[in-house]
Amino acid sequence: MIKKYTIILIVLLSGCCEFVYAQDPQFSQFYASPLYLNPALTGSVKCPRATLNYRNQWPALGSTYVTYIASYDQQVRALEGSLGGYIYSDQQGDGAMSTLNVSGIYAYTFVLNRRANINWAFQASFIQKKLNWDFIFPDMIHPLYGPIYPTSEVLVPTSEVKRHFDFSTGGVLSTKNYFFGIAVHHLTQPTESFRGNDDAVLPRKYTIHFGTNIPIKGVGLRKGDLMLSPNVLFQQQKDFQQMNWGLYLSRKGIVGGIWFRQNLTFHYDSFIMLLGYVKEKVKFAYSYDLTVSQLKNQTLGAHEVSFTFIFPCKQKKPKFRSMVCPSF
Repeated sequence: MIKKYTIILIVLLSGCCEFVYAQDPQFSQFYASPLYLNPALTGSVKCPRATLNYRNQWPALGSTYVTYIASYDQQVRALEGSLGGYIYSDQQGDGAMSTLNVSGIYAYTFVLNRRANINWAFQASFIQKKLNWDFIFPDMIHPLYGPIYPTSEVLVPTSEVKRHFDFSTGGVLSTKNYFFGIAVHHLTQPTESFRGNDDAVLPRKYTIHFGTNIPIKGVGLRKGDLMLSPNVLFQQQKDFQQMNWGLYLSRKGIVGGIWFRQNLTFHYDSFIMLLGYVKEKVKFAYSYDLTVSQLKNQTLGAHEVSFTFIFPCKQKKPKFRSMVCPSF
């Protein structure tokens, strides 16, 4: 029954407005999925890197929003930059709608001086959306006996598929102690309509993020033993605006983080709590979104897990410095 009424909710939300605009899946461990956040973060570490991410949003409603992403990137000296790519799968409403995104990225590095460089990246994506017509529409529901009526909706065979190409870009300025990034996804605003209409567009998504690393000095602490990393991240897609404020504290491989997510339209959204572990070439983290909006008693927040493996490589003298972005 949870699955059925989850699908009802999606249909009702989709039908409440004349025009419906899609939005991208979102991860709370922003920098644990760096290529997805900003293509210019491709090659932000010296050696090749592979990452895996899993997010389950609103688990109280079943598998309502489940997203997986796998990515790989590395610096390529011959290209004066980096190559990377990712694949993500997003499932909504227990598979009522599914999205597959395959992206490739090239990032070029402009060396400003010994302490600073700029990465600028271009991303090309292939996106496939699939809609399964296993829906329960509002006109099928009896107030006492549930979904017992036939629907008046004009249905097509069991599923429909929409495929299109997409393009994005981004840049990151990185110095020894701080970084500033900006990204624009869906430059061409492709249509995602299953009916051939032009109004179901995928709006451009704008991302601005900034962070810095502050070493904490004290008795018995060596430089770099204790690090504080405050960060700010702003995103806008169509009329949806969101501000994320947070910081990480790391010591001897243990990383703790707390973020506050503020929806600028609907005010307060959630607290994000993170605990991670970093050891040489391996990173692992778990985070939980504690919902503080009016949905807090119905959704049970969101769970997220990330895993990163950095492959061994020859430590040649780099032509440009790596970025100082946080681990998660």
